[in-house]
Amino acid sequence: MRVHGLCVQDTGVQNIWVQDLGCQQGPLHPDTIQGPPEAPMEKDIDGCQDGAKTVPNARLGPEGTETQLDDFVGAHPDYNEEEEEQKYFRRKRLGVIKNVVAASLAGTLTYSVYLGLLQMQLILHYDETYREVKYSNIRLEDIDHKVLMGINVTPVAALLYTPILIRFFGTKWAMFLAVGVYALFVSSNYWERYYTLVPSAVAIGMVIVPLWASMGTYITRMAQKYYEYVNYKEEQEKEKKRVPRDACNAYIIVFQTVFYFCFHLSFVCAQMPMVFFLNNYLYQLNHTLFAVKHCGTLSHGTLPGFNKTVLQSLPRSVNLIIVESMLMATAFLAMLVVSTGAGGDRDGLDDGRTSPTGAPQVLVLCGAAYRPMEEIDMRSIGWGNIFQLPFKHVRDYRLRHLFPLFIYSGFEVLFVCTGFSLNYGVCALGLERLAYLLMAYGFSASACSSLALCMLRLRRHIPLLAGAFIHAALLVTLFCWAPEPRYLPQAPLLYTIAALWGTGSALNKTGISILLGMLYKKKERQDFIFTIYHWWQALAIFTVYLWSGLPMKVNPRYAPAHSETFQAFWGHTPTPIPKFPVPQAKLSIMLLTLVVAVGTYLWMERKVAQNMEVRLPRIPRPRHKTRGYRYLEDNSDETGSDGDGDKEDDDRHPTEATSENELPKEDGEQLG
Repeated sequence: MRVHGLCVQDTGVQNIWVQDLGCQQGPLHPDTIQGPPEAPMEKDIDGCQDGAKTVPNARLGPEGTETQLDDFVGAHPDYNEEEEEQKYFRRKRLGVIKNVVAASLAGTLTYSVYLGLLQMQLILHYDETYREVKYSNIRLEDIDHKVLMGINVTPVAALLYTPILIRFFGTKWAMFLAVGVYALFVSSNYWERYYTLVPSAVAIGMVIVPLWASMGTYITRMAQKYYEYVNYKEEQEKEKKRVPRDACNAYIIVFQTVFYFCFHLSFVCAQMPMVFFLNNYLYQLNHTLFAVKHCGTLSHGTLPGFNKTVLQSLPRSVNLIIVESMLMATAFLAMLVVSTGAGGDRDGLDDGRTSPTGAPQVLVLCGAAYRPMEEIDMRSIGWGNIFQLPFKHVRDYRLRHLFPLFIYSGFEVLFVCTGFSLNYGVCALGLERLAYLLMAYGFSASACSSLALCMLRLRRHIPLLAGAFIHAALLVTLFCWAPEPRYLPQAPLLYTIAALWGTGSALNKTGISILLGMLYKKKERQDFIFTIYHWWQALAIFTVYLWSGLPMKVNPRYAPAHSETFQAFWGHTPTPIPKFPVPQAKLSIMLLTLVVAVGTYLWMERKVAQNMEVRLPRIPRPRHKTRGYRYLEDNSDETGSDGDGDKEDDDRHPTEATSENELPKEDGEQLG
């Protein structure tokens, strides 16, 4: 039936209307044909061909259905898969760089706030007038002693709980928790009492090792992720091949260098409260150093004769609250940088796309180090195994040979902040120039951290040995030379020594972190290794703290309780021995530790070059107690099954799947 240019075909199943087609499909009745039959038939045939091209529903067979699906769900004609893939992984790499920079800035802000506030408060509490006027009813010196004890003694037990803390919260959230405790320490100084300062100091001591262990793990993991995103085109080939042993070393070197470049600036930022606030209230060196007779190795103790009054006028409480509020805001900023990250990308590394709600993802803050499924697997090996693995890793001869280097790393950073800055810098230049001396150290350490990039072309032991050589030369110089008290022309020499010490510190700390990242690439081990490293550093600082409290006035062989008892027994009174020169003892211990550290490190490198077998503990396979969608792949609709745990190892990223076997002597033949 023909109605105004429309063809209608009644099939009994459906009616197909084809607009503007002068045709009729199916058998034609003679009465329906008007005019010459040849012309309409020819027109109808042509019209049907055009209709088949423009209307998908004109075909009802299987081929027509397939054509219809291709038209609706097929690829866009302008879509370039390779170009889109490049854009996607470029966003991934930018996300990794953003994470590294954000973590580095967070660590810098956190340590600068902690160090600056502690330094300012210790100077204020040292002044007798400040203690009597502000806090005459409490013993502030005793509180300071307990605060330092809480900060230095508590980390001794950190090896017991740090891996459990990192595995329970995850690397990123362990960093957030630690930075939050540092912010708590700042807030406790608003009300300086025993029950506020001491508990917050103990909390600081508890999170020192977890913070820096998670930071080291985070930066190393970002280097591995960046390597995966750079080499994404080789995924198919890597499924059947082993990843090169030194595949991601270049990125570990670069990222650790960036981290320590930012971190050493914390020594500069920590001096801002002194430069812009506290120096306005300090006496000049002629008053504070009036009774000081000797400096350096000639002095007996830590700056004997230093005046008990260092403030010429007391700062107003409102000004102190303003400074502490600025430090508190900085600590909160560090918490925000660590905590907030992209949401929606499976591995926590945002790629710049919009979230399902349409809101753009945040691109300036930290993301997670591991995929959620990876973090679940890392803690599913059992809390008992997580507790034991740090102790079992001590069986690795590489770690045992690096222990003296870890200890010296703790010695040298504490020496420059206390021994050198007080017995040499303050003794010669006055307390008002302490900030500038530490700023010279911080600027030099930050700039010279970039020297670790020479590991990209040279052997990895060259920066470590260069830093050790610089420190050895400076230790010998300080052992043989003592500055004159209140003699300002010595300032250039002292600033030069501080800058050179910063150079050695930068090479030492950056080189150790890079070395650990190179030796232990397996992601399941990194938190244990960095925990051991920073625990030995904390143990060295605790040793120095104990050493500073030891009495050095008389010979230990002659230490009777009463001189009368000694005279009755021996027939004569003991001869008092003058105070032992504490700076010489510190320098001697540091020099001896440095020599031992260099020797054991070279011994370790020799064993590694000889391919000596490494004895590492076996890491158990994850034990999943629950099954569900969180263990499935992104495009899977199946529920968990008994084989999901084993299948997961085969479905991982090719780089991660093969990286576990990168060292056959470590992981293929583990001696657990």
